[in-house]
Amino acid sequence: MKNKILTAVSTIMLFVPWTILPLRAFDWALESPVAEIMIACYAAFMIFSGVFTIISYVKAKAQSNLMKVCLVVNSLYAVAGVVFLGMMINTHFM
Repeated sequence: MKNKILTAVSTIMLFVPWTILPLRAFDWALESPVAEIMIACYAAFMIFSGVFTIISYVKAKAQSNLMKVCLVVNSLYAVAGVVFLGMMINTHFM
């Protein structure tokens, strides 16, 4: 039962980063302070979802086929989140 819940949470986390696309259609989301905060929050969530999925896969032994897909995609999201935060920090201090 625990493995099914972890797999469901990881699956839901696959789709959350894509919710930034409808939000970016608004004018207020493209202004300077809001855009940086929103991108930083989404990047932090992407990193969290990658770490959560890796821990669920390794420690909790939730190793179904769907979890393997979630592991690959959320790990890519985590790497992208680290890159996005790194680029934001680099441009902020340069």
